[in-house]
Amino acid sequence: MSLRELFTHMGPTAITVVVVMFMMSAWSIGVMIDRWIAFSASRKQSRLFAPAVAGALREGNLNEAVLLASRYKKSHLAKVLVAGLQEFRAHDNSTLISGSQIEASKRALNRSQAIVQAELDRGLSGLATIGSTAPFVGLFGTVVGIIDAFHSILLNKGAGMDVVAGGISEALVTTAIGLFVAVPAVWMYNYFNTRVRTFNIEMENSSSELLDYFLKQADTATAPASLR
Repeated sequence: MSLRELFTHMGPTAITVVVVMFMMSAWSIGVMIDRWIAFSASRKQSRLFAPAVAGALREGNLNEAVLLASRYKKSHLAKVLVAGLQEFRAHDNSTLISGSQIEASKRALNRSQAIVQAELDRGLSGLATIGSTAPFVGLFGTVVGIIDAFHSILLNKGAGMDVVAGGISEALVTTAIGLFVAVPAVWMYNYFNTRVRTFNIEMENSSSELLDYFLKQADTATAPASLR
């Protein structure tokens, strides 16, 4: 029996299960493509943004650093650092840098990182759900199909395996489709989750470096002129 014939002879339950799993597959593929594009763009722009903003900060040009962040809108580093830079610049109304000014920048960095984290995680929980449940959805179709096959044996007493072989084959197709949907979803979820963890480390390190820069600026501002 060909694959086409299997689908043709499927019962209503098996067809429903297959349709549901194809919808799950289409959604997971959409998430994979969306996250791949977003992560690739973020990584590429962050590699350009990091050295550029470091150079601007070395020159003490906060306005240029903020402007650079607006040019790399897809960079996860730019999204986080711009919040701290803007908060610091908003309180920069004197020659002295206060502890409250740095603390406000730290809170802004933490808030921004939480928002970016949520953006990076978008769709990944659904991908994990599909990866973990698709085999069971397929197994449900298989169990229902086998029940129908044995019911046929009951109705056709004395019949051999040739009566139910087709039904069992159709039932097992749903399990195969479930695995076909689940395996790529699990693989890509693990891959994207690893990328998100890497991005989080980069954001934490960059935030820490920016705060260190603010602290050094504060020390320089309060140091005697002979020690600068």
